[in-house]
Parts: sequence; structure tokens; C-alpha cells
Amino acid sequence: MTHSTIDHNVAELADLFRLLGDTTRLRILLSCLDEPIAVSDIANKLNLSQPLVSHHLRLLRATHIVKANRQGRQMFYVAADQHISGMLSNLLEHINEPYPEAD
Repeated sequence: MTHSTIDHNVAELADLFRLLGDTTRLRILLSCLDEPIAVSDIANKLNLSQPLVSHHLRLLRATHIVKANRQGRQMFYVAADQHISGMLSNLLEHINEPYPEAD
């Protein structure tokens, strides 16, 4: 890998973490991990407005973090792939594991 490729990858990774640094957006994404879910169901589950959920989902979709499938008049969103769901599962597992106190 060239130095410019590494720099580009680091910049994209930083953008990804910046995007996921928003707690509302992260909560929305976590709602999409297990199965496709409609915007209205996400809004109800998280007690958020549908326009706000739709706004965040547009950002997540534009960066290929979630994908959307239309079923009739509704859009259903789900994590884009195993990389996204695996990363979040691993990070959740990491923050929930006991950490020994430093001596």
C-alpha cells in the first residue's frame, strides 16, 4: 500500500467515525442491525420524529453504512453488510467487558 493510499484510507475511516460519533445517528444504526426496519418503526422505537430519522438515514445511506429496500410505499433500512454489523457488535462487546483497574 502506498503512503497516499494509507492517507486516503485513514481520512475515510476518520469520516466514518465522525459520522458515527453522533448519538442519534448511532442509535438509528443500531436499530438497523438485526433486520430491515421501516423509518416509522425506527422513529417510534427511538421516540424521534420521522423527518429527523429520514435525514440521518440519508447520511448513513450516502456513506454505504445502511442500505434501503422499498416494499410498497415504505423504505426499509438495514446495515449495509457484515463489516458494519460486526464492527458495532465487537465495539459493544468491548465496552461491556470488565476492565481490570490499573495498579
